[in-house]
Amino acid sequence: MSQDTNFEPKLLGFLCKWCSYAGADLAGTSRKKYPANIRIVKIPCSGRIDPLFIAKALRMGFDGVLVSGCHPGDCHYQTGNYRARRRIAITNKLMEYMGIEPERLQASWVSASEGDKWAQVVTEVTKGVKKVGPNRLFTDDGHGTETTG
Repeated sequence: MSQDTNFEPKLLGFLCKWCSYAGADLAGTSRKKYPANIRIVKIPCSGRIDPLFIAKALRMGFDGVLVSGCHPGDCHYQTGNYRARRRIAITNKLMEYMGIEPERLQASWVSASEGDKWAQVVTEVTKGVKKVGPNRLFTDDGHGTETTG
């Protein structure tokens, strides 16, 4: 639990270009209020998410990762979101085994017409990551060597 009340988590979102990215765009153009803590990477399909992308995001200092795609059954690539759901479940188990809080990785299914839902998802993910606190598992001095302390 974070003791720093001023802590604002840095989040990285991997968004399907067909649905979730369009939903985030709709939230922005509709001027929906949500935390500005998230940086977005547009991917062809949530099924393309690789656990190494998630690990790299945490290694780079992001406090949490959100993977968002089309609703199950509505994938433009037919089964990509089912693949994503399985990969996220396995990655969460691996993270937990490694001592990384599972709350740092979240998934959501947001369609292109759900700008309100996108705003709600980002708000909830931000609150959840804020509760677990800053990502201190990977401390780096910027030169590729681990620091102690």
